[in-house]
Amino acid sequence: MTCPRAGARGFPPPRAGALFHRDSRPSGMGGPAGCLAGPGAGSRPGVDRNRGMGASTVSVFRDRRQAGEQLAEKLRGRGLDDPVVLALPRGGVPVASCIAAKLNAPLDIAVVRKIGAPHNPEAAIGAVTAEGDPLFDRGVLAWLRLEESDLAHMVATERAEARRRVAAYRGDRPATRIEGRDAVVVDDGLATGMSARAALTDLRDRRPASLTLAVPACSADAVRSLAGLCDAIVCLHTPGEFRAVSLWYEHFPQVSDDEVQHFLHQAAAGRPA
Repeated sequence: MTCPRAGARGFPPPRAGALFHRDSRPSGMGGPAGCLAGPGAGSRPGVDRNRGMGASTVSVFRDRRQAGEQLAEKLRGRGLDDPVVLALPRGGVPVASCIAAKLNAPLDIAVVRKIGAPHNPEAAIGAVTAEGDPLFDRGVLAWLRLEESDLAHMVATERAEARRRVAAYRGDRPATRIEGRDAVVVDDGLATGMSARAALTDLRDRRPASLTLAVPACSADAVRSLAGLCDAIVCLHTPGEFRAVSLWYEHFPQVSDDEVQHFLHQAAAGRPA
């Protein structure tokens, strides 16, 4: 199946890749599922690392489409059973759309809204889904001398926006069934990991057979912080100094609500969930 187009001219492939996964796959999702730690944690069974990891000063991916194509190749060899691909909107949707097409899997969304610091909204100190409880970085809250109650208004605002996006993106289509299936959660980059943490926590309650996080470029610290929430973390590029997601792409435009809806409609037309 052809990957939905969203790209432009060519660019060299990633210089580094990594796969972090469990030593053995659990029979279900009843208890915490452990991922192996990220780069620098020493050699562990079942870890596939390429040499050359480290900080980079140039783009690694041409665009989100190319990143999705390369992630799909990594995932195709993992023997996923009846997979379902769940994208974190908005930037994760073009990446996930390509993966879903390559895996012949349904595409759905896992909407998460970041909770920013009061005086620095871009700094994620928590995250919330449309229905779940908010998650916070308690260490950062303590450092900022904040209580969860201090952020109640922000939580309410972001939860309302998450609900709006679910309604806008999914429309009258029901949520894709997750229980008993191999679920793949996709974003376009992993910096702090707060959004991914909220998505994985929410999805575990829906009892997938397995839960994989697939991201083109990841902070090693974020990978380690998510170790107990999934069965596998598939990451193509884990630089020593991450800085920002946008640095690892040559072409990194904002993704609009209309584009998200387009990708989802296109996927639904190609393969019903």
